[in-house]
Amino acid sequence: MAEKQYINGRWVDSHAHETYKHRNPARLGEVTGVWPQGDGDDATKAIDAAAAAFPGWRALPAIRRADLMKQVLRLIDERREELARVITLENGKTLADSRAEVQSTYREMEFQIAEGLRVGGETKPTAQPGVFAYETREPLGVVSVVAPWNFPLNVPGRKSTPALMAGNTLVFKPASLTPGVGKAFVDLFHEAGFPPGVINMVVGPGSTVGAAFTGSPRIRAISFTGSTEVGRRIHRVASEAMIRTQLEMGGKNAIVVLADADLDAAAASAARAAYACTGQWCTCTSRAVVEKPVLDEFTERLRHYVEQMKTGDGADESTDMGPLCGTEQLETVGDYLRVGTREGARLLTGGERLTGDRYDDGCFIPPTIFADVKPEMRIAQEEIFGPVLSVMEASGFDEAVRIANGVPFGLSSSVYTNDLNRAMSFIEQIEAGLVHVNMLTAYKEPGFAFGGVKDSGFGTPEAGSSGIEFFTEHKVAYIKYR
Repeated sequence: MAEKQYINGRWVDSHAHETYKHRNPARLGEVTGVWPQGDGDDATKAIDAAAAAFPGWRALPAIRRADLMKQVLRLIDERREELARVITLENGKTLADSRAEVQSTYREMEFQIAEGLRVGGETKPTAQPGVFAYETREPLGVVSVVAPWNFPLNVPGRKSTPALMAGNTLVFKPASLTPGVGKAFVDLFHEAGFPPGVINMVVGPGSTVGAAFTGSPRIRAISFTGSTEVGRRIHRVASEAMIRTQLEMGGKNAIVVLADADLDAAAASAARAAYACTGQWCTCTSRAVVEKPVLDEFTERLRHYVEQMKTGDGADESTDMGPLCGTEQLETVGDYLRVGTREGARLLTGGERLTGDRYDDGCFIPPTIFADVKPEMRIAQEEIFGPVLSVMEASGFDEAVRIANGVPFGLSSSVYTNDLNRAMSFIEQIEAGLVHVNMLTAYKEPGFAFGGVKDSGFGTPEAGSSGIEFFTEHKVAYIKYR
């Protein structure tokens, strides 16, 4: 029997008759659930429910909304291990990475709840005597959250919390590769006692459910995380209906290693950030741009770290890197491995699908390093979204920055150096929304905005104080009192 959609406070059968089976990416023979291929009618019912619930939710004082959200936090705290295991079951990431995602979800939501209690306004002097004026922010109405499969709990938490704290109601589409995590997320709100219709979830393809959310004039905003291609399509359609968009998209993140860097720390950082979640974080390190004098030494240290990593089922506590999230990812990454070899890059380690008793039934590709990668190669330009790291040579600092900036994306970056002047110069010159010095490209804090430039992001960034800003609109009032 297929799972259900969550609409108007109840789990209900989908209007669509088609279903699909979700499979554990570590063991493709294991069906984890049967899910509806939701359609436009399901989406419309969810929008109806959210629209009906909006006046009451908007009128509820922010402190009361925060009380309900804190109940969600309490449930997350109680179910940390249960949530982590669902993430690993559907996504494939290691339990360590899944537990870290649960913790980051908790912290992101905790911060946004507090931000929701700080939403106010400001007063300014007016030119007219006897006139008092102030500006405030108000909710938009019904908003949509379209979540990815690589952070199936964290991203919905980061997006939904400011939306709901601002007084909006919500329609949520989880990724088809991680619908069980979406259900577990929505169950938290149901058990916390949220009024019917305030949050709704519809499982289904982007071509039906996503299109219905994007094209509905009753949706006031769409917050999307996913590929640049899909993000562009969403924005194109949404702009016709004057729907605001917040798009967090692809990345091709570089770590720049300068000659004075701590090479052991840089190699460990590159290895950790390149292969966490099997290279499927948008902030993963995809390129290592290294000054020529230390290129060979850095590469050997990097290979040493990588060859110690154990690939396997993410549910095994001894695993360092799990499978790719599904057969489509497996095919895509496999294609890029062949492209890299064909273009003339030198394969140092990995590079082929793992086989044998432990691997035959899963989507396993080991950590892979290509050396002698040129900036114009496809593996140096395109987002692979897999465990593939390209090592590139730079003659000096200026060329390293040019290589790092020479891609369509601009999400995250890092430089390893002990030279303060060059560190600050890198921060000034790099074209990225996030920049790190002697740190992982993947590091972030909930109190700061999260978003990229160029093809990596569009609209108001997520997280930080801008998270709730996206889900509100301003109003100015002028009051003549004498």
